[in-house]
Formats: sequence, C-alpha cells, structure tokens
Amino acid sequence: MRCAGYNNVDLAAATKHDITVVRVPAYSPYAVAEHTIALMLALNRKVHRAYNRVREGNFALDGLVGFDMHGKTVGVIGTGQIGTVVAQILTGFGCPTLAFDPFPNATYRSLGVQYVELNELLAQSDIISLHCPLTPENKYMINDAAIAKMKNGVMLINTSRGALLDTVAIIEGLKSGKVGYLGLDVYEEEEQIFFEDHSGLILGDDVFARLLTFPNVIITGHQAFFTQEALLNIAATTIDNITRFENGQPVERLAG
Repeated sequence: MRCAGYNNVDLAAATKHDITVVRVPAYSPYAVAEHTIALMLALNRKVHRAYNRVREGNFALDGLVGFDMHGKTVGVIGTGQIGTVVAQILTGFGCPTLAFDPFPNATYRSLGVQYVELNELLAQSDIISLHCPLTPENKYMINDAAIAKMKNGVMLINTSRGALLDTVAIIEGLKSGKVGYLGLDVYEEEEQIFFEDHSGLILGDDVFARLLTFPNVIITGHQAFFTQEALLNIAATTIDNITRFENGQPVERLAG
C-alpha cells in the first residue's frame, strides 16, 4: 500500500493466505492539514465564486461576504498527526478548538485544545473537520441524527474517508440550510470517479452530481496529500518496505 488507509484490503483474507500487507502510515501530515484549512478559507471567503466572477469581468461583491475565522469554534474529530497539525494552524488563527477522539494525546492537549464528547462537539462547533480512519463503528458517523445536533449553517470538512459522511443526509442538510458549507476531498464512491478525466462523459453518480449543484460546496479529487514532500516520503517508505520484505527484515505488517 502506498497510502495510510487500508479499509479497502481484506486483512483477514491476507493473513489467512500469509500475504504480507504494509502501508505508508505517515507521509506529510502538513499536506492534508494545509489542504483542510484551504477548503475552510475558500468556502468561507467564496474564493471559487469570486475567481469565476473576476474571470468574466464581474467585480461585484454581492453574495461574497464571509466571516472572521478568529473566534470561531472548530471541532476536530480525530486527533492523530493530521488532526494535530490542523489544531496547530487553527490555534494561530485564534480559533477555540474542541476535539473528539477515543484515544486522546498529550500533544493535542498542550495546544490548549479541549477534549469533549462527540455530541458536545457537534453542538458547539461552527466548523467541523474529520480526521479519523474509517472503521465499522464510525461509518456514517455524520448522519441525519448528527446533523440535527449541529449549529445552523455549520461548515463541514472531510479530508479523511468518504464513508464517514452519509452523503444523502448531507444533501438534505444543504437543502435545508442546516449545513452552510461543505468541503470534501473524499467521497464514498470515489473509486468510480476520482483520478480519471471524465470531462467528456456523462456522470452516472446521481448523488455526486447533486452535490456539484450547490454553490456552497467545494469538492477536490482526493488531492490533499498531493505535495512534493508527501510524494517523496511515500516513495521512500514504499521502497523501504519492499527492500525490508525482500531481505527478510521486520516490517510493520497489518494483520486482520
């Protein structure tokens, strides 16, 4: 695996057949964290809409009003390496930050971040950002019930795993105005869409097509990791994994 996630691998079957599965557990948390913040800022300040207007010679400011990030409460779900860097950046912005993670870490607490229960984070956050792995327990953790607990006009950001969000529920939230902003770098059915040029084809995914109709939604094609530094780290770790396996040296093997 040349990535951190492994939810698309049947680890139990690999273990049964004595297949060694390795991954790149960390490459550049800054890459994903900075892309996360970029989505927040672009949605807030309507950068995507302003860009298109200016290209057409339209310099009107109607509908482009944003808000100060300073003072807004941000809830971070998942406080691993990426979530920690996100919190560091948000601290610089002056954002009070709440966190939820079954396994709190001391580095996160040292930033002045407050760990709370998930329901409290959902209710108090102006912006919610997901940075956790996908497990059977947290699939669709952002569903109708979770959205109902959020503030009106909440901003949701997901640069983690697509199936953490129930996309149909998100669409209903967007239609009602409960979800005021949505930034995605991942999508549950992205394997059928991302990393290929479909510009000359009819998009067959009706749910994804509906997301694209909202002016307060920005979707990028799983590019949050895509920096020079991250690519170098991924290549180096992958080559090291292969070399260690070939030479019979210990590797960090995933097992089901």
